[in-house]
Amino acid sequence: MNHREFGRDGVTVSEVGLGTWQLGSEWGEVDDSEADRILATALDSGITFFDTADVYGPEVSERRLGRFFHGRSEKPFVATKLGRFPQPGWPQNFTLESMRNHTEASLRRLGVDTLDLTQLHCIPPEEMAKPAVFDHLRTLKEEGKILRFGASVESMDEALLCLEQEDLYSLQIIFNVFRRKPIDQLFQRAREKQVALIVRLPLASGLLSGKLSRDTTFPKTDHRNFNRDGDAFNVGETFAGLPFEIGVELADRIKPLVPEGMSMAQMALRWTLDFDATSVVIPGATRPEQVASNATASDLTNLGEDLHSELRRFYEAEVARHIRGLY
Repeated sequence: MNHREFGRDGVTVSEVGLGTWQLGSEWGEVDDSEADRILATALDSGITFFDTADVYGPEVSERRLGRFFHGRSEKPFVATKLGRFPQPGWPQNFTLESMRNHTEASLRRLGVDTLDLTQLHCIPPEEMAKPAVFDHLRTLKEEGKILRFGASVESMDEALLCLEQEDLYSLQIIFNVFRRKPIDQLFQRAREKQVALIVRLPLASGLLSGKLSRDTTFPKTDHRNFNRDGDAFNVGETFAGLPFEIGVELADRIKPLVPEGMSMAQMALRWTLDFDATSVVIPGATRPEQVASNATASDLTNLGEDLHSELRRFYEAEVARHIRGLY
């Protein structure tokens, strides 16, 4: 497993991390024993970066991470998020009192004294534009409850807005073969400001695994069932904003481009890592073998200029016009 600098203070993390939205059982049910196996496989694979949120479950993902790492010698970098918890809800979630309460609850669930990183969790753009929400994060940092703060965003406009905060440490973005806008609109600015970029949904909710078909069905608790058209939250979080049937067709059309000896998922992950602006990519998993396979993307060679050019042309000609939602 290769490591990369994460932010501006000398921290390094595994370039492939683990997203733990799935451990909140919102991609189908994952029980405690399977969650433990997933986390153990991540450690065995050299993963040192884990991303979670208070609302995954809600609370379930953070509790599972806290229980698993309690008493262990390994001290990974754990990033969490706040701002979408059901109580007290919007807009009360963005007061200093609520943000402090949500932070303290995450500390208890994760079993730590200070959070490595907390991120605004795709909060409304109008709230993100207010200086107060970042001032509250600075207060929590001064109080010793968090070491760093960042933001998870839906669109490039939101990302660029957050970059106006000089002490912003990280941005979490959707970035994959089907969703390329950050390359031209964000990467250079983030480099200049030494802001870490966390890449989520690198497999476009499974489309880029190459294993889905038009007949694939998902459990009722899986967001790929209830949010495929944006009925619960931003449609971009599900299948990269593509209508499911179109997304499957597009994925099938790039299967012939997968290099020999790679799976389609490994190619998609390697694609994100070929950009040096990427600090860490955080694919999730519902099975331990997915974690192990995803981690191997770190050991693969770069895809090469020809394949990158072909995938760019395919995106521009066939994909971009179908993307829905904030982007």
